[in-house]
Amino acid sequence: MSKQPRPSSSWAIVVRVAYDNKVGRLGKLTSAIGRVGGDIGAVDLVETGPHGIVRDLTINARDEAHEREILRAIKDLAWVRVISTHDRTFLAHRGGKIEVVSKSPIRTRDDLSLVYTPGVARVSEAIHEDPGRACTLTLKCNCVGIVTDGSAVLGLGDVGPLAALPVMEGKAALFKEFGGVDAFPLCLDERDPEKLASIVKALSPTFGAINLEDVAAPRCFEVEERLRAILDIPVFHDDQYGTAVVVLAALLNALKLVGKKLRDVKIVISGAGAAGTGVAKLLLRAGAKHIVIGDTRGLIYQGRAANMTRMKEWLGKHTNPERRRGPLSRALTGADVFIGVSTPGAVSLASVKRMARGAIVFALANPIPEVMPEAVEGSARVIATGRSDYANQINNVLCFPGMLRGVLDARANQVTPHMLLAAARALAGVVSASDLHEDYIIPSVFDRRVVTAVAQAVAREATRRGG
Repeated sequence: MSKQPRPSSSWAIVVRVAYDNKVGRLGKLTSAIGRVGGDIGAVDLVETGPHGIVRDLTINARDEAHEREILRAIKDLAWVRVISTHDRTFLAHRGGKIEVVSKSPIRTRDDLSLVYTPGVARVSEAIHEDPGRACTLTLKCNCVGIVTDGSAVLGLGDVGPLAALPVMEGKAALFKEFGGVDAFPLCLDERDPEKLASIVKALSPTFGAINLEDVAAPRCFEVEERLRAILDIPVFHDDQYGTAVVVLAALLNALKLVGKKLRDVKIVISGAGAAGTGVAKLLLRAGAKHIVIGDTRGLIYQGRAANMTRMKEWLGKHTNPERRRGPLSRALTGADVFIGVSTPGAVSLASVKRMARGAIVFALANPIPEVMPEAVEGSARVIATGRSDYANQINNVLCFPGMLRGVLDARANQVTPHMLLAAARALAGVVSASDLHEDYIIPSVFDRRVVTAVAQAVAREATRRGG
């Protein structure tokens, strides 16, 4: 069985072709594309005339090499002329994905006097006298700063702040589209945790919350800890808490399917960075009792000396009570749940086959999972990935728009573990008992009920406990 990834719209090309208008030409063209594994998403007629026909073909590929293979297959047809080729992903990003749009019309002198000088001075004076009015008279309490240094961008690694900007723009677009939250990228060219935190502190008056994103571990933990100490607005570390909330929600529903309890199951986590740490912490708080977590040096246990950090020391103390040692694959024997937040190929089919009956496999490395779903189909009862082209996509967008919407609505000054648990349970609850299925343990990112459910649960929890 092929373990190649499926063609995806993230590798889509639009090819404009011209050919003589004879019966059967289009069928031969599409067949040639299909033979090399191209997935045709659309065929659009551009123009037609007595001498030929021009069409745009939108084709999904697996990667850049596959795109080239598809183009070769098209060009090998002697009667086809390729006019142009465009990458849909790059077209979608051209000029950036977000912009500032004025909510107030400025068409007359009166309009100008209201939104700027002299009228704006009255508003500034009111906020100076009562800083709390900034929440009603400015964008502050609907605005999130997305902070990164670009050192651990998902699937890419350390690409730096400039190359991280397209990712943070995308995050800002998702905040607005799904949560109605205005968010702005703050891609900072600073790696020192103290200095980075100081920069964010200096910028914080503009924002109602901070979303910390794609900062490498263990530095991310230091930055978050420092920001929590010096800011009076919530700090949400999405790589930890967003991942943890969605994983817990999906796991609660998966366990219902297999008839097991969280407190009883044996859970193996691959990856001890921000995501793995966040997942382990929230699962423990939710009631999990049997967790082992591994990194590139094998299982983490109390007393291990190699490749340890302060956070791994914490994990060693609070997980793996039996102090099991050795490779992660060994821990999978008899395990009920595997959660991968590490690297492609970290788990083999043989290891999954040694898991307990009704095994749950969350292989979340992106874009290539720890193990491809096709490889373990039939060996695991429930399978989830981080990809949109498979069932059960565990994606942080199911959490962060609603989480920050709820935090801002409640005017909370921190994000608490109780809020995270409330968010996870609300997210899980969007999937009804009658709809629950092996291929539907978590709602779609386009399910508009998600943000409302999460936001309301978080706001209630913040209000109830005074977060």
